[in-house]
Amino acid sequence: MFEVLVVDDDIRVAKVNAAYVDKVPGFHVAGQAHSAAEALHQLETLPRLDLVLMDHYLPDRTGLEVVQEMRRRGLQADVIMVTAARDVSTVQAAMRQGALQYLVKPFAFAGLRSKLEAYAELRRTLDGGGEAEQAEVDRIFGALSASGEPDLPKGHSATTTELVRRALMSAEGPLSAQEIAEQTGLSRQTAQRYLKLLERTGRATLTLKYGDAGRPEHRYVWATRA
Repeated sequence: MFEVLVVDDDIRVAKVNAAYVDKVPGFHVAGQAHSAAEALHQLETLPRLDLVLMDHYLPDRTGLEVVQEMRRRGLQADVIMVTAARDVSTVQAAMRQGALQYLVKPFAFAGLRSKLEAYAELRRTLDGGGEAEQAEVDRIFGALSASGEPDLPKGHSATTTELVRRALMSAEGPLSAQEIAEQTGLSRQTAQRYLKLLERTGRATLTLKYGDAGRPEHRYVWATRA
């Protein structure tokens, strides 16, 4: 049984998310917190915590600041960001600080369930111990990427795919390859290649923006927002 702390400044939302967690087999809500101070207190005092569902917008500190403080104190619970923060800079900061996944509000039960099930699979793999061959390492690192993502064709990186996916998911509307390139630091050609891959696999939807003249601009939107 994985023990979970649900952190959200909105008491009603925290209760809904906690109810979602308790519906997933193998997961139990150990506590709820509605501020950074309360979250850190529960992290220090609860007898066991495996996972924190962390909101970013808290009244006293940001969720990412809580994650930083957790690591400074040696608190090793895993973190999945569950937040309305959609800007790519926040998503990238969460990745750099070790968040395992990033779920954008609003979402349905299925969206959270898929993340929790992927987390459980990851923990089962890691808790087995021993040594890992490259294929096993790749599976571990990809365990919490987009649920149901098909095997990548040769020449495509899971890390780059995830970067483009997160940029699309955090966007408020369709993005062009140039806009993805500017947000992620990729070249326009690379961004376009990965966008086409996501479109082919049904993860992104292509839209056309027509200007005054010339060919229409290809723009992409994430097709499976939770």
